[in-house]
Amino acid sequence: MQTTVLKLPDLGEGVVEAEIVAWHVETGQEVGVDQPLVDVMTDKATVTIPSGLVGRVVRKHVSIGQTVPVGAELISFDTAAAAAEVSGEKEIERLVGKELKSSGGACLPLSMTSNNSLPPLVQRAVSPGDLPHTAEVPPQASPAVRRRARELHVDLQQVHGTGPNGRITHADVDVYLRSEVSPTGPRRTLGSHTTEVQMAGMRRRIAEKMVVSNTQIPHFTYIEEVDITELETLRDHLNEHRTDGQPKLTYLPFIMLGVTRALARFPELNAHYDDKREVITRYEAVHLGVATQTDRGLCVPVVRHVETMDLWQAAREMRRITEAARNHSIARDELLDSTFTITSLGRFGGIAATPIINHPEVGILGVNKAADRPVALHGQIVIRRILHLSASFDHRVIDGADGATFIQCVKDYLEYPATIFI
Repeated sequence: MQTTVLKLPDLGEGVVEAEIVAWHVETGQEVGVDQPLVDVMTDKATVTIPSGLVGRVVRKHVSIGQTVPVGAELISFDTAAAAAEVSGEKEIERLVGKELKSSGGACLPLSMTSNNSLPPLVQRAVSPGDLPHTAEVPPQASPAVRRRARELHVDLQQVHGTGPNGRITHADVDVYLRSEVSPTGPRRTLGSHTTEVQMAGMRRRIAEKMVVSNTQIPHFTYIEEVDITELETLRDHLNEHRTDGQPKLTYLPFIMLGVTRALARFPELNAHYDDKREVITRYEAVHLGVATQTDRGLCVPVVRHVETMDLWQAAREMRRITEAARNHSIARDELLDSTFTITSLGRFGGIAATPIINHPEVGILGVNKAADRPVALHGQIVIRRILHLSASFDHRVIDGADGATFIQCVKDYLEYPATIFI
């Protein structure tokens, strides 16, 4: 047996270690050139490392969830029965490094799903004439979705993807499982067995941050209802008369500007608290984090310098960064240094919530669902558009009265939206 060992390559940009997120091969499996082997996650990106040779998997040296340094042994192959198609580890480093650099350090997997999309290195190694006519293009899906599909015995080739470029999401897998008849036969039954899922990748990072936020910050939550009937009228008017290139307005850009105006009056809330140094840092610039759900979990892209923006600029930049977060093209520095965070579940927002502060910030605003409700106005029962706001504050830094007054200020801006612009 001729054994070749693949080690964790140098991924560039100062990366010294990576976490194993998902394996795409099993011991004893035959692999070919450019076949995905393993997904690894650094603090800059999630990268799929492909095979640079033909061989049989002898051993996987690391498990999902492990963090290993550059140069650590990942997987061993028996290459005696087949000649290597490329020169191995150095070629993989060149391939992965080139793709990682071109992604701008974004948190996304390298997609190598069809020969036409492969870098020149792999196109030379796998020419179209070498591929069987029956070869299928692997479905687009994140490592977490692939792992879940394997655990549920779901063939992703049979699942219709509704994400960007046909990407399969967790929701698509759920729809497939709920189907009365799958494309391959009767409805699948999950049975009563249990499955253990290793906490890894972004899910682990989210868990770690939530533990820090919820255990180190003494939260208090303040909930208020806001009459946004006038704001709704203004929003409809602006949407009807917007020009080419102006994005369709949701409530969020108005809330962003209202919060920014309120923060100028309550600078103690536009701050970070360093509990180790016992120092509060207040910021003049308003960098709003916008909590965004993706198929990998929750992340918080940042709209910078909202205090300098008009309504359309805020809407345009908010849309750009949230879409980039969802399609995994966002740069790492666009996820850093927020000074205050807004989180919204839109129509799934419910009546109230207790949002967890984005450490080391000292406040967060949760936006709940807007709905038409009967209210008393000038002695009459009328139907008005009502929105509930749920805000949490760090009680070490913000007193209850200050948090409540801040939300009342935000409420005034939203109930009388003309005041946002004067």
